[in-house]
Amino acid sequence: MGAGTRDYLVVTASYWGFTLIDGALRMLVLLHFFKLGYSPFVLAFLFLLYEFAGIVANLAGGWLAVRFGIPRMLMAGQALQIAGLVMLSALDPAWTAAASVAWVVAAQGIAGLAKDFTKTASKSAIKATAGTGAGRLFKWVAYFTGSKNAMKGVGFFVGGLLLDTVGFRVALWSMAALLGIVLLAGLVLLPRELGKAKASRTMRELFAKSAGINLLAAARIFMFGARDVWFVVGLPVFLYAAGWRFVEVGAFLAAWTIAYGGVQALAPALVPRSTDGLSREVPGARLWAGLLFAVPLVLALALNAGLGVHPDLLLVAGLAIFALPFAVNSSLHSYLILAYAGSEKAAEDVGFYYAANAAGRLAGTLLSGLLYQWGGIEGCLAGSAAMLLVCWIATFALPNHTSKILEI
Repeated sequence: MGAGTRDYLVVTASYWGFTLIDGALRMLVLLHFFKLGYSPFVLAFLFLLYEFAGIVANLAGGWLAVRFGIPRMLMAGQALQIAGLVMLSALDPAWTAAASVAWVVAAQGIAGLAKDFTKTASKSAIKATAGTGAGRLFKWVAYFTGSKNAMKGVGFFVGGLLLDTVGFRVALWSMAALLGIVLLAGLVLLPRELGKAKASRTMRELFAKSAGINLLAAARIFMFGARDVWFVVGLPVFLYAAGWRFVEVGAFLAAWTIAYGGVQALAPALVPRSTDGLSREVPGARLWAGLLFAVPLVLALALNAGLGVHPDLLLVAGLAIFALPFAVNSSLHSYLILAYAGSEKAAEDVGFYYAANAAGRLAGTLLSGLLYQWGGIEGCLAGSAAMLLVCWIATFALPNHTSKILEI
């Protein structure tokens, strides 16, 4: 096994552990505070600083990973997550509602910084370890992205299970201990200089990205906003209100995310490949974006029409279909950002792109609570379709050739 392959596997395993904890934390916070009687909008508000912090963390994390190396940024992200978990466990039921919300929002802000420091460093490591072959890069990106999302799905289930079995505080302590083990393993196994280069010296240089990166970032904003507009608040609250138990809601979100991650890992087999790495992949992104746009639109119309089917069953079936084109699009975009990125400052390019991803999640999170409160789950799905239409349009401007992508 080569050094690049070994480092890739270590980073992937490290990110698995982090993602498991992150998924469980989201489910714990959402279901625990919904049980306490918080409205859909307040539930969305709990995650706003988490998503906003992701914008800052991705931009800063990319620059810091280039400046100090990828392993140090991985460790920083994991340490911050442990701090956020411990802080959240200190929440006192005797506090006022306002104090509780402020405390949770602050802890979620720390978790948001942690998540995106870790994600930017991890995905940048793929560019640093994959070598120069476009085919290998796509396969490694697809496997990394798919497997980590499958692990996040397991985290959703674990979060619901822990809340049902050991309760909120003990679950948080257990998760912090597990993440501490992951941090120590990465510290021992990864080379300290991985990903280091000469970082940008000015903000103008940091934000001066190619047309391909800028357009892909715009598409990413609307694609992930379109997912989170129904996923973050609307769907879990709808299912719980329909009579589902915490563990059942967590199990469905887990199954959806695991299936979505599995499709992501298989994406290279579902997309026509080219020797230059872009000329067939970019048209593939346009096709799959169009298919993705159609799903929430049809599902919103079907729910509004009634059709004599239980709404929760219709929603579950429709969102199962949504997982396929969303997974392929996500995997394609994750590959394309690394294909467009420069080799020396890939972490900065990846950080800029995932800052856009975080901006989309921020908008989707806020809209999830607002649209559900105003128009129910149908309103969330209509908002999702509108955002995906913008995403689809943006893909038609993506460049489909570059001299930087080498032959497979």
